[in-house]
Amino acid sequence: MGTAGSSSKLASSVHEFIVKDARGNDVELSRYKGDVLLIVNVASQCGLTNSNYTGLGSLHKKYGGKGLEILAFPCNQFGGQEPGTNEQITEFACARFKAEYPIFGKVDVNGSNAAPLYKFLKSEKGGLFGEGIKWNFTKFLVDKDGRVVARYAPTSSPLSIESDIQKLLEA
Repeated sequence: MGTAGSSSKLASSVHEFIVKDARGNDVELSRYKGDVLLIVNVASQCGLTNSNYTGLGSLHKKYGGKGLEILAFPCNQFGGQEPGTNEQITEFACARFKAEYPIFGKVDVNGSNAAPLYKFLKSEKGGLFGEGIKWNFTKFLVDKDGRVVARYAPTSSPLSIESDIQKLLEA
């Protein structure tokens, strides 16, 4: 379940999905059972890049060893603001922002080619104006059992959701 051909409606947890890392290798999200996840669609050339990558780095530094995993999924669907290759994107995030959390392979988050994981995330937590993701840095908070518990707008600072993360880590 969770592979490219399956329906996202069959899944009950993000742990059922398999995604591609930046090198094209399969990663079973079941490896994150027991962790709180913050899943974010990222872009290197967005006006929100600096504040979001900086905030994500702060959260990871503070909670990375305490059960929080940040999963970054590059997406080029918004203003062409993530044009690079997976290798270039990973180099950018790691060199400029010292990202120590996984940067996965580039995905679509909307449309017919949207990654199955993102179809599931959107079906679990629609946005203010419907299911579609409106811009880079939309964030989904997932509990230790793989259930989507919250969705945050691109303009929501990662640090502004710290208390929600703490609650899930303590649960």
